[in-house]
Amino acid sequence: MARRLHAAGHELVLWNRDQAKAQAISIETTATVARSPAEAASQADVILSSLADDAALKTVYLGPSGLVEGMRAEAMAIDLSTVDPETVILVGGVVDDRGAGFLDCPVSGSVSTVEAGGLLIMAGGDPDLIARAEPLLLSFSKKVIHVGPRGAGAACKLAVNGLVHGLNIALSEALVLAERAGVDRGKAYEVFASGAGGAPFVQYKRDAFLDPEGAVVAFTLDLVAKDYELIIGLGSRLGVALDQAEASLEIVRSAIKNGMGGRDLSAVAVYLRSEAG
Repeated sequence: MARRLHAAGHELVLWNRDQAKAQAISIETTATVARSPAEAASQADVILSSLADDAALKTVYLGPSGLVEGMRAEAMAIDLSTVDPETVILVGGVVDDRGAGFLDCPVSGSVSTVEAGGLLIMAGGDPDLIARAEPLLLSFSKKVIHVGPRGAGAACKLAVNGLVHGLNIALSEALVLAERAGVDRGKAYEVFASGAGGAPFVQYKRDAFLDPEGAVVAFTLDLVAKDYELIIGLGSRLGVALDQAEASLEIVRSAIKNGMGGRDLSAVAVYLRSEAG
């Protein structure tokens, strides 16, 4: 995202929980690296955050030397994380009290998608703020859809990830089934990618599924489990039965117990092969 913003001509101030990552990007983009979230926010008209989970989001925004502490009045914060809707409502309320704006704008896509500027953004919040943010967001996305008030973006992202993670499980099972029946892995994948199930996910994960040991870790199974827990939790609060999500979470947890938590989500297929013998 930082590279795309830099290429679009935006001046950047960077901060990351792993400062080595911020330093590496600063060399490419000539951006300033801040020593804390508060320092970064104090220099910014627009703040973009993308964090791993709810705990990280709360700490980076609300903790000591957090973003809210340094945020300018009239600034705008745009959170791109996959978190619980209740978390963005909580954080957004504190940002409101600071006199700044807040949008929940989680994204759909992978590393290759953002590199190509092709992410889909589902935006929750004030329509005027979204209109103000859209030109910036289009630096690294192809489309911004306003899905409702604050929290709606986060809720929609959990629904989307339920679909994508379910597709990952189904694709893994189908591929291992075809292999066990004697079909070449590459040929089976070609059939899947060419048929009715050939969604964008199936297209851009081809290399990861065909060469699992060489797969670039775009999204870990640990994060898949985190997402499923949020999805099921939201469903429970809303009275929605999510039987498939619960079954899929058990498969993911089993893969994690077998040491695959840090591997790319496509490693579900590796786990299923090991279970098949």
